[in-house]
Amino acid sequence: MFKDYYLKLLNYDNVPEFLKKYLEVPTLQRLKEIGYFCGMDYASKKIYDFKEYVSRYDHSLTVALLVYKLTEDKTQTLAGLFHDVSTPCFSHVIDYMNKDYVKQESTEKNMLKVIESDAILLNLLREDKIKVDEIVDFKEFTIVDNDRPKLCADRLDGIIQTGYNWTKEINLEDIDTIINDIKVYKNEQDENEIGFRTKEVAEKVLAYSDKINEVCHSSEDNYMMELLAKITRYSINKGYITYDELFTSTEKVIFEKFDNKKDPFLEKMLDDFRTMNPEKVPYIELPNVKNRNINPLVKGKRLVEE
Repeated sequence: MFKDYYLKLLNYDNVPEFLKKYLEVPTLQRLKEIGYFCGMDYASKKIYDFKEYVSRYDHSLTVALLVYKLTEDKTQTLAGLFHDVSTPCFSHVIDYMNKDYVKQESTEKNMLKVIESDAILLNLLREDKIKVDEIVDFKEFTIVDNDRPKLCADRLDGIIQTGYNWTKEINLEDIDTIINDIKVYKNEQDENEIGFRTKEVAEKVLAYSDKINEVCHSSEDNYMMELLAKITRYSINKGYITYDELFTSTEKVIFEKFDNKKDPFLEKMLDDFRTMNPEKVPYIELPNVKNRNINPLVKGKRLVEE
């Protein structure tokens, strides 16, 4: 229900023709089996009780539709569609594995390699006279991605997806209100940035974001993310999987490989991952985990004056 409702708000029924042909390319289709919540769909339901399964494909599509709604620009829309194309299995868990806790961008360096491996995608880009660099350098488009605490399509969609399905702070009516209140403004750096027409909506979105930031810094989430990172690192070191497989395979296949190994240590870690009770989560020390703060624009001015 959530996905259908959200897509309807973003006018998915009238997807522009140029976008339709890109939805079937192999690298994007793979993202249908890469969960948005970093592999936690396979984790203990006592800790993670998501309303619906959200894939990186779902997120990529809604980001693209948000960008098109706000810009009607083909290149920016495609940059939004493919901004997560190099996402590995378990997403940011692999950043944890790579000890990139703060920015959580360590896997983005594989983006060019992933795109260049998709002949169908390359052919479509050539037909549309869009340079590969324009897709790889998606951060150049401030509506697609921007530095915190600024708001962008990737960040706004993340708040909506997470706020509805994980923290459950957002309902369908809230999503309607948010989408109908957004507008592109010029910020202090004269960049295009997503903002809000009304202070009340901006304050609500800030509150939703703060709650997400809280759960993403919780002991339970830190422990489970680090545990799956440990499972993955151990499996790579043992030769059960390869690092490159994380970028070409799916989470279901990787978990099947884990389960097929008769390794007591791995089996114990997997059992903990799948059955952990929040009351039994041990305390662990982690470096500063990514801060998900925002300070959105309201009619072109920051909601919170700095």
